[in-house]
Amino acid sequence: MPRGDKSSYTDKQKRQAEHIESGYEHRGVPKGEAERRAWATVNAETGGGKKSGSGRGQPENHEPSRRGGRIGGEAAASRTAEERSASARKGAATRKRNAAARAHH
Repeated sequence: MPRGDKSSYTDKQKRQAEHIESGYEHRGVPKGEAERRAWATVNAETGGGKKSGSGRGQPENHEPSRRGGRIGGEAAASRTAEERSASARKGAATRKRNAAARAHH
């Protein structure tokens, strides 16, 4: 089986990789890199191809995805509700000011 052959992966694993890949692309990761990372994540979670065979089914480890999600929102996640709220108020005030300024032009 040549390297990069995805035939031993289940449809579910292929779907997972597609979803993960589109998430990376949404973040601005280039297509090829996104695909590489997506399959790396699927492999980390499911331990490689899972096509049929008795005793092939092992539990999935969702830690890689959790880590990705946590890292993605780390800045916001590490701030208290008050800090986020203050930041939102400040942003709203700025947008309001800028809108008012633009109206005069």
